[in-house]
Amino acid sequence: MSQFRYRAISASGEVLQGQIEAASVEDAISRLQDQGHTPLEALPTDAAGGSSLFASLLRRTPFSGDQLAQFTHQLATLLGAGQPLDRALGILMDLPEGEKEKKRIERIRERVRGGSTLSRAMDEEHDAFPRLYVSLVRAGEAGGALDTTLRRLADYLERAQALRSSVINALIYPAFLMIGVLGSLLLLLTYVVPQFVPVFNDMNVPVPLITRVVLGMGTVLQDGWWLIVLLLVGGYMALRLRLRDADALRAFDRWRLRVKVFGPLSLKIETARIARTLGTLLKNGVPMLGALGITRQVTRNAALEAALQQAAGQVKSGAGLASALAESGLFPRLALQMVQVGEEAGAVDDMLLKVADTFDIEARRAIDRLLAALVPTLTIVMTVLVAFIMAAILMPLLNLTSNIG
Repeated sequence: MSQFRYRAISASGEVLQGQIEAASVEDAISRLQDQGHTPLEALPTDAAGGSSLFASLLRRTPFSGDQLAQFTHQLATLLGAGQPLDRALGILMDLPEGEKEKKRIERIRERVRGGSTLSRAMDEEHDAFPRLYVSLVRAGEAGGALDTTLRRLADYLERAQALRSSVINALIYPAFLMIGVLGSLLLLLTYVVPQFVPVFNDMNVPVPLITRVVLGMGTVLQDGWWLIVLLLVGGYMALRLRLRDADALRAFDRWRLRVKVFGPLSLKIETARIARTLGTLLKNGVPMLGALGITRQVTRNAALEAALQQAAGQVKSGAGLASALAESGLFPRLALQMVQVGEEAGAVDDMLLKVADTFDIEARRAIDRLLAALVPTLTIVMTVLVAFIMAAILMPLLNLTSNIG
């Protein structure tokens, strides 16, 4: 018997860490499941120190979002067609275009051939597969429905990747436009405007206030750019240090959800991610408290993570999911009402997936509306600023011409 270091989600939704004695990793995982826990990882204790010391060296480059979704969908299709697991992995070895991906699938197949479970073989790839992914595969193995689990997981990944891609694609043009605006202003203020300084100094006409302001801005940017960069970097580092405090991070993330325009959009995206993750876990037979504990690790907002932790405690006390989530006052009312309907109908998992679909659509609509306003707004701002700078340059010259005339 050997000692294994583990992390798991308890039946109450708490993240557990500790050691367990077992004959093998599979035995340790089985014992944790028998205790009502959802295992996240189990590693030999003698490998723990090496794992922490050389984690960055051992960690392999993960699949990209599209690659992981495609791999999962293809594996689910092959298993559903009756192919043995090692045969299915052998077929998939010839499909990826990258050599690293082929080698990864080959290593997984060799471990499976050696008697390892698929979840364990993936877990040994050192974070190449997300923790949520490995946990769902392990749940599918325990329930004897691996192909169904993989099919649902592929759908989850495809929808999550589609939302992420739509957000990124929608922001590409505004990002280039913003870079163009800032680049043009910096060029004018640091190169064009300083060329007129000696001309204005030799003039015998009063320099308007608008011109003095623009010349001052150009001088500051040209001579004190290093101080501005230092202040920006120092402010960023100070904010990062401040946000290491859990309370400060939760307060900051709560504020981010309430910022006009961007706050509601971020809330829609996070709600869709949370609902899809929680619904997928429940669909695969993970208990509610364990599913809430795993879902907490998916959200990227500390305030919503704390709200899920609070909701898990209330669900443990017998409260409904909708009422427990409503206590935080953060989740959209529509999502809460849909979850409540799902509870009354006894189909919370299906309703959560519908919540995710609904807020995916809402997020895309919000992005379209934001872009419809953002692009012309940036264009107008750039036009006004350039006109302001050009007016500051031309006004003294016009005054000089008038005096000469």
